[in-house]
Formats: sequence, C-alpha cells, structure tokens
Amino acid sequence: MTGVDIIGALLCDDQAVLDMHTAERIKAGALPDGVVLPALLVRLVSSVERQSLKRGGSVRTVDRIAVTVRAKTYDQQTTAIRLVRKACAGRTGDVGEAKSVSVLTAGAGPDARGPGNSFEQTQDFRVSFDAPA
Repeated sequence: MTGVDIIGALLCDDQAVLDMHTAERIKAGALPDGVVLPALLVRLVSSVERQSLKRGGSVRTVDRIAVTVRAKTYDQQTTAIRLVRKACAGRTGDVGEAKSVSVLTAGAGPDARGPGNSFEQTQDFRVSFDAPA
C-alpha cells in the first residue's frame, strides 16, 4: 500500500466527494483522454522510508501525494479542492493494510488552465504510515 492508495481510499470513502466525482473519475497516475469532468488525479510526488540499522516487520514511510482537480468551471475547481481537503486532511488510524496512518495538508498549487481549457489546481498531502517491510 502506498500514499496514493491511502488518499484514493479516503476520497472513495467520502460521500461528498463521490457526489461530485464518481469513483470512475478518481484515478491514480493519469487521467484518460476524454475523461468526464470534474475528475481527480492522485499521484506520488516523493516517498521517504525511515532508515534504521535493523529493519523490522514494518517501516515508517512518508509519501507526498498530489491530488489534482480538473474541472469544467472555476467554481467546480474550488468546490472540489475544498471537498478533497475535508475528506483527507487530519485523518488518522488504519486504512486498508496501512497502519498508523496520519494525513496532513502540504500546500496547494496555483490555479492553472488544463487540457481542453479546463480548470486545474493541486492539493498536496503528507501521508505517514507503517507499511510491511
């Protein structure tokens, strides 16, 4: 399990997010051509494992995750960013196979114009978790 999986699971478990974006429009890696907007793209920016001299059964990992909102209008973009933050920020506990998960916001990107004259913005998260070694 990665931070991408964790954020994806949190987004798909939030009804307000799903009311705006169906699970089929929440993707990891890349959005397909012709995706119906609004859509969410979840990507790994960086990953760092805690280094210890003796590796145990699990390793503390910190992933920086970017959730890019692509929308038809600026209003959809700002609403989606707000829903993404609410669904993920400050979450703790276990998510799937990941134990001791902690999710913090890590900054938001600028407003940008995306493909097909769409509206885009990115919300970053710092996702810490214990993963099997």
